[in-house]
Amino acid sequence: MKKTVFLGALTVAGLAAGVAAAGTLDDVKARGKLNCGVTTGLVGFAAPDANGEWNGFDVAVCRAVAAATLGDPAAVEFVPTTGKTRFTALASGEIDMLARNTTWTFSRDVDLKFTFTGVNYYDGQGFMAPKALGVSSAKELDGATVCIQTGTTTELNLADFFRANNISYQPVPIETNSEAQQQYLAGACDVFTTDASGLAATRATFEAPGDHVLLPEIISKEPLGPLVRHGDDEWSDVVRWTLNALITAEELGVTSANIGEMSAAAGGNPEINRLLGTEGNLGEMLGLSADWAAKAIMASGNYGEIFEKNIGEATPIGLSRGLNAQWTNGGLLYSPPFR
Repeated sequence: MKKTVFLGALTVAGLAAGVAAAGTLDDVKARGKLNCGVTTGLVGFAAPDANGEWNGFDVAVCRAVAAATLGDPAAVEFVPTTGKTRFTALASGEIDMLARNTTWTFSRDVDLKFTFTGVNYYDGQGFMAPKALGVSSAKELDGATVCIQTGTTTELNLADFFRANNISYQPVPIETNSEAQQQYLAGACDVFTTDASGLAATRATFEAPGDHVLLPEIISKEPLGPLVRHGDDEWSDVVRWTLNALITAEELGVTSANIGEMSAAAGGNPEINRLLGTEGNLGEMLGLSADWAAKAIMASGNYGEIFEKNIGEATPIGLSRGLNAQWTNGGLLYSPPFR
């Protein structure tokens, strides 16, 4: 088993090294479309609506990058990926970036040769169980069957947690979130474990969400964010600073409602001017137009607007900002300065 995993890592790393030699930004511009890897469907984060239109928190990052690079937030080909296929899709060049609730880890960065361009959601692994199971803590799950996605960090976290607490479990491997939902609701497993945000999103789709509880334990750190291949610094800069633009816009009070007026001419705040391209040459440094960040923000709004629209407290998912609040409001969200 160890040998197979090692060879798989070598294959992914080798693919990434070969593809990254080309300039992804030039490829995207020539193609006229951004190929963005997303989940196979997680409401609030990335899922197609009845008309096949993709929406969600992670989708908004893809659209912002498309707007920044191509001037059109609709110029995106969304490529559904599973926990197993996502890294091969990125390494092979099938997709230009991955925005699929993926955890930034040492091995994915160093061994698989991917560059994480920031964190767009600070999360942690949790557990969901039916109220009827009668448990109030994950430490009461001795002997439970647990639905868990393969090819994810949750597998190791789960094993570590149960081992540390001297309790046992029986894994029920699943490939996609929709499969996990089906298996869990059918009673094939007692508990479903994944990132806590994913559990909240999944529960929101149930006919009777109140019949299911999220247990209090958060057993890991899961910094989720977009990633690209190693070796193409120009492209990683574009994706990184597009995410930073969304975060900075919220901090500085630039919104979808006022950005038209703010970007029309330079104002009194130099950083806003640089962000929106009315002053300085930041866009030129990235190989983009002067108003690249303004276009990215116009696509779906600033970070706070994207959060509240897709997964915030007023949505069925009902997530509070928590760690994902701006650093000025006690959270971890913090962008380097635009200067």
